[in-house]
Amino acid sequence: MGTTAAYFRVFLTFARNSLVRDMTFRGNFIIDSITSMAWMLLNLIFYLLIFHYTDFIGANTGENPGWGRYEFFAFFATSMVINALLQAFFMTNVDELTDLIRTGGLDFILLKPIDTQFLVSLRRVEWSSLSNLVLGLVLLGYSLVHLAYVPEVMQVVLYMIYVICGVAIYYSLMIALASSTVWMGRNQTLYDFWFYITTFSRYPMEIYTGSLGEPLRSFFTFIIPVLVVVNIPARILVWPLEKQNWPLAGFTILATAASVAASRWVFQLALANYRSASS
Repeated sequence: MGTTAAYFRVFLTFARNSLVRDMTFRGNFIIDSITSMAWMLLNLIFYLLIFHYTDFIGANTGENPGWGRYEFFAFFATSMVINALLQAFFMTNVDELTDLIRTGGLDFILLKPIDTQFLVSLRRVEWSSLSNLVLGLVLLGYSLVHLAYVPEVMQVVLYMIYVICGVAIYYSLMIALASSTVWMGRNQTLYDFWFYITTFSRYPMEIYTGSLGEPLRSFFTFIIPVLVVVNIPARILVWPLEKQNWPLAGFTILATAASVAASRWVFQLALANYRSASS
């Protein structure tokens, strides 16, 4: 069970079982899909309203030309893609981890001959969340068609790599916070804090200026690297390669590796300190 192929087959089994479960209650699946897309469309309407009053966001920050309407829509679409992947594959599972720790249900998972973090992270797939992935890709394609600049093939490849990095950073933060339930008992506040932290990554870095914005930008870039999650892949796609901030792009790769390693360490430490609530 230790090979990559074996783990992939296990994941496919989880995905198939989840799809069967969702198709058993098709009405609920359709409602969940529509609700998810409606929420994103409402956010899109809000941004359309903003661009009714301005042509650019961050145009005078001394960085790239600024986020015009379609550049920002590509940014928003990237956020939709990353969050859809996270919600489909990880969010529900990590949310349930806190309950497994509190109720002692983690005991049964620890008995399985498979990596515990893999099992608690991927045992369910929320197929309805992938509706936002489709919507995000449609919006991304629409934005790119209307851009004056046409991305190169290398930019598309780098974009996909950095989207995966963004998902990994978000997941690492999420699993580390959820694992803290081992020490906090019934407290879920730290896990819920993930939603507050990631709020800062919904907007371009350029808005974080001034005496308050600069410290926030530094903290959420170099300490808790959530600002690079959407900004880096979106920048790579909408601006030429020669205008990229390559040191920051390189830091994103390092931040991804460090985040995954740190979350793995926290999770293993939590397991070592776990004491069954049912005993």
